[in-house]
Amino acid sequence: MGPDHRRNVSHDLNRRTVLGGALAVAGAAAFGSRTVAAPAQWYIGIIPDEPYDIRIVDKYRIPDQFERQVVAFRGPEPAGTLVVARSERFLYYVEGGGRALRFGISVGRQGMEWQGEAVVGRKAKWPTWTPTANMRARDPSLPVSVPGGPANPLGARALYLFRNGVDTLYRIHGTNQPSSIGKAASSGCIRMLDEHIFELYASVPTGTKVVVR
Repeated sequence: MGPDHRRNVSHDLNRRTVLGGALAVAGAAAFGSRTVAAPAQWYIGIIPDEPYDIRIVDKYRIPDQFERQVVAFRGPEPAGTLVVARSERFLYYVEGGGRALRFGISVGRQGMEWQGEAVVGRKAKWPTWTPTANMRARDPSLPVSVPGGPANPLGARALYLFRNGVDTLYRIHGTNQPSSIGKAASSGCIRMLDEHIFELYASVPTGTKVVVR
């Protein structure tokens, strides 16, 4: 294995060790009754978590630009803001000093996009997925709800976006479909790799401003 073969894995694993404890060998991918998780070969390890471990994606299956990285940021938003650039498929966590932590994301499919400003009004670990009335109208076979877990489309963590004190029904959340990162694949929510939303969840307090453009 050459020195560049796992160019960011060592860094990522070291960071996750600090955040979530020692890494273990990945188990088999989970499959739900409706939502099929990525096959086991997508994963290279775990972040220990309760009541389920968080699976770490092999970065060689993700295009380079969608990996976690610190980048220059010249937007007007102050440090601590989350900025979602839909056309670029990036989420920026503004650090200040002209820098931001950037993550690859999946955005809403055509006709399901949204933009504007909101705040993180609520945070949840292993959230329950409750399809909206519109989603169930489009697909009556959708369940009323899916409990949190590896087969849940919301993944390991979710940030609930509110506007004027009202839930917008949009979330920034994890995913059990890592191949969707970099694509327009959701019903309007912002998807991230589970390991990325795990980190963001720990860093972002409720009340954080979110700008979607």
